Parts: sequence; C-alpha cells; structure tokens
Amino acid sequence: MTSRLALFSLITLLLAVGSSAGGIAIYWGQNGGEGTLAETCSTGNYDYVNLAFLSTFGNGQNPMINLAGHCDPYSNGCTSLSSDIKSCQAKGIKVMLTIGGAAGSYYLTSAADAKQVATYLWNNFLGGKSSTRPLGDAVLDGIDFDIEGGTTQHWDDLARYLSGYSSQGKKVYLTAAPQCPFPDAYIGVALKTGLFDYVWVQFYNNPPCQYSRGATNLEDAWKQWTSDIPATKIFLGLPAAPAAAGSGYIPVGDLTSQVLPAIKGSAKYGGVMLWSKYYDDQTGYSSSIKSHV
Repeated sequence: MTSRLALFSLITLLLAVGSSAGGIAIYWGQNGGEGTLAETCSTGNYDYVNLAFLSTFGNGQNPMINLAGHCDPYSNGCTSLSSDIKSCQAKGIKVMLTIGGAAGSYYLTSAADAKQVATYLWNNFLGGKSSTRPLGDAVLDGIDFDIEGGTTQHWDDLARYLSGYSSQGKKVYLTAAPQCPFPDAYIGVALKTGLFDYVWVQFYNNPPCQYSRGATNLEDAWKQWTSDIPATKIFLGLPAAPAAAGSGYIPVGDLTSQVLPAIKGSAKYGGVMLWSKYYDDQTGYSSSIKSHV
C-alpha cells in the first residue's frame, strides 16, 4: 500500500511539474519558404501557431488576409488551409488568426466599428457562418492582436465583443503581441480588461527592455508585465534568428543559462514566442530550446 501511495505521489508530482512547463508559440504565414502549416505543426515543437496576418480591416474597409507566398486570398486560394488547420488542432495545437502587423491598413474608428470587426471575425474565422470564409470551414481557436499602427482606441471594445462569443459554445481565445516597453502604446488599455489568455511580449527591437549582455533590463520589464497585466500566461517573445529582428536576438546558451532561469519562477510564465517559422527553420532555435522552455 505504501509503495502504491508513493507511486501515486510521484505521478501527481510529475503531472504538476509537467503542467507548469512552458510552451512555444510561432508565427507562420509571412514567407512562402517556411513550409506548410501542416508541416509546421508536425514538428512537435509548437503549442500555438499564429497565422499572420489579417492586415486590412476596420473603418468600413473590405477585410483582407495576407499570407504572403502561401496562397492567394483574392482568388479564394487560402480555403485549402482548412485541412491543415484541423490537423494542427487534432494534435492539440491552438491556431490563432493574427490581426494587424507592422505593415497594414487597419484602425477602429468607434465602438460600433469594433463590433462590426468582431462580427466579421466571428463569422469568417471563428464559430459563425459565412459563405466567404477565407480559410474555409475550419474554426480557429482565437484572435491574436499584433497592433503596431492605426489608432490607439477601441481595441478594448474589440476584445470585449470577441470575448462575448465565447458563450456560444467553443471558447474564443484572445492573445496579443505587445512591445516590451510598458504599457504598450496601442493595446495597453485592452490588456487591462483581463480578457486575454496569452500575451507574448515582444522583447526585441526595443533596446530599453530587451536582453543585451545581461538580463537585468529584460527581467525588470518581465516583472512589470507579469505583475501588472491580468492575463492567464505571459510569454517571452523573441526573434528565432539574428536576421529576424533589428535587435534582441538571444543566443541559445544565454537564453537557457541566464534568461529562462530568471523568469520561469513566475506563476504567469507561459513559455516563449518566436518570430517566425521561416527564421526558426534557418537556425533550429525552437528545437534547441524546447527542453528548457
């Protein structure tokens, strides 16, 4: 009996340890040379895949997805991604649609505009119905906010409207990729709503809070994000290769020996986000760090 109890305790402990381990989120969609979505999910390296980007929306514009070299949305050519999305989800991987991006035409002019965009996203990518679903009939797991332009207003309204759809069956996950200087200029207010599940903070292209010959700046910013933002999990967003960003790349050895040990103790630690699948293919970064995340 004692040995059984000991075994049970060990299994419980292992499960607890396993559940606190982090995951890796990856951005896919901006380079035709990064392999298919199905191949991306088959690597076994990623727990979350963000499809980038829905780069045109809001203010009455005709919403348009841009998946670079992968498919042509203008000829309805991205609907074939539906089976890939389903194969990812069958592996337990959450697949999000990323709205925004560094280059796009998007902004919200009012709460009513935010509601209209939320309705569009629900009907065309989530659990709603539409005859013009750009990615076919697959139901995505949620919406990722990568807002780096447009206006600073009404992103909280969009989050609330999208979150409201969670009551209609399948949960709508909300994720975001703010810049590490706190608070984020565009979605700082939206993040305060407490509606976001995963927040992958971009600790790159932002010298004041990114890693540079030491983790002090990054640690200070990390503590602020984890203490001030009411999200389920916060992720360390990094470039997967030196060429993936202007600055902020962390060599694997530094990440695993200095940075991760300094932040993994946080109850809100969720893992690492990488930009992007194309660059990860070049370096094998996710494979190198997976056992440490």
